Amino acid sequence: MNRILDLTLPIERGPKGPELLRTEIWRITPAGRPPYQARVHYFSHDSMAGTYLDFPSHIEHTDDGSDAANFPVEKLFRMDATVIHLARADGSGPIGADELAAACPPPPLAQALILNALGVLRFDQIAARSVYLSAQAVQWIIDRGFRLLVADVFESNQRPQGVFETLFAAGVLTVCQPIRLDELTSSAVKLTVLPLRIVGATQIPCRIIAELDSSVNEPQRTQRKKEHTEKT
Repeated sequence: MNRILDLTLPIERGPKGPELLRTEIWRITPAGRPPYQARVHYFSHDSMAGTYLDFPSHIEHTDDGSDAANFPVEKLFRMDATVIHLARADGSGPIGADELAAACPPPPLAQALILNALGVLRFDQIAARSVYLSAQAVQWIIDRGFRLLVADVFESNQRPQGVFETLFAAGVLTVCQPIRLDELTSSAVKLTVLPLRIVGATQIPCRIIAELDSSVNEPQRTQRKKEHTEKT
């Protein structure tokens, strides 16, 4: 049996504070049976809560009509994905096309790319957007034919590269704020991304699952964690 790895960041807070959900207790009285109580939840979060999926329609002028309700589910289910690992430090700046090319496994490449730029660090363990894709790196991703990018880094705050606009104009979907990318021990995995089917939602939290060959060992991950521990 293949190993299943959940890459999803849990949603724990609402958009303006800790309240994520409000719960009501409903009393149900079925005919001829004792009554019972059930919980009903009312959720409060924005479209960037947890791990989330962006369609090209998220930006108005790259709108291709896609949303969480009409995008073909088969294009998000058990996709072939290529995995690239880097080990960028906090605040280390732009990632270049040559850097991606050097770390990329040999062809054939898949329809989706998973970029673990930060090694054992999570996206929220560095100064916000202090590691980012250069415009040349974005073009390299597009030129390799990837249609979905899952990554722990994207844009820069100080030196914006137009990352999302360029990707969306080329029809590339993005998944932001994934976790556990360093645990992907294979250069090729099956990837499933499942958003709620909400009409008109062009950015939406999602569940993201990687399927790994269970026969693959984990020496690279163990070594990366050892090196990180020694540095810190």
